[in-house]
Amino acid sequence: MSSDRVAFGIPGLDEMLSGGLIRRTVATINGMYGTGKTSFALCYIWTGLRNDENVIYISLEESSDRIRTYMELRGWDLSPYLGTRLTLVNLDPSNFHLAVNSVKNELPELIRSLGATRVVIDPISLFEDLFDEDVERRREMMRIMEGLRALDCTVVITTESDRNNPFSSRHNLVEYLSDTVILLRYARGDVNSDVHLAVEIVKMRMSSHSREVKPFEMRHDSIIVYTEANVF
Repeated sequence: MSSDRVAFGIPGLDEMLSGGLIRRTVATINGMYGTGKTSFALCYIWTGLRNDENVIYISLEESSDRIRTYMELRGWDLSPYLGTRLTLVNLDPSNFHLAVNSVKNELPELIRSLGATRVVIDPISLFEDLFDEDVERRREMMRIMEGLRALDCTVVITTESDRNNPFSSRHNLVEYLSDTVILLRYARGDVNSDVHLAVEIVKMRMSSHSREVKPFEMRHDSIIVYTEANVF
């Protein structure tokens, strides 16, 4: 794999991404509840740990203990990494000033000090919700994105889809600011067919990528994207 690529670590997905994410870019995983956004993000982090990288997982929704439990339930032994290569951070989005200051000012310094090469923010939509005005939200999100790109890390953020439009994020913003957009969604052939999970690479700057919609399966300890199969 080229040195400018960062493997996601999910069979099939890296193939759709032409080898992985481009280093020092920001990728967004967009999807409705239950589509596996956090699971994809955890796989990304686990791949980094197994590659001896320093990683940071920032949760605005779940506690650090629950994130650790989720990973251990998958059979991933975190004991060699906790306190060394793995840093779990829980932010309380209800405290506006603390959350905004932490993401804007403290996160870049934390990334530098730990030498983190992989960073996850899950979900960024709760941070976006802190702003009442669209103009302010866009300004702050642009500032954060540019700040992250200036660091020597590859960032994955998750965001919730709009309830009325599963192809768009809640505020219809992060997909424009991100370099790569991965869409997770439900797929059903007809009313009587089973519901499947599907993944699509909506956009990827500076790289070719698959434009097909492919089914994926979340297993106990892994996720597999079936690139040779069709959704229906």
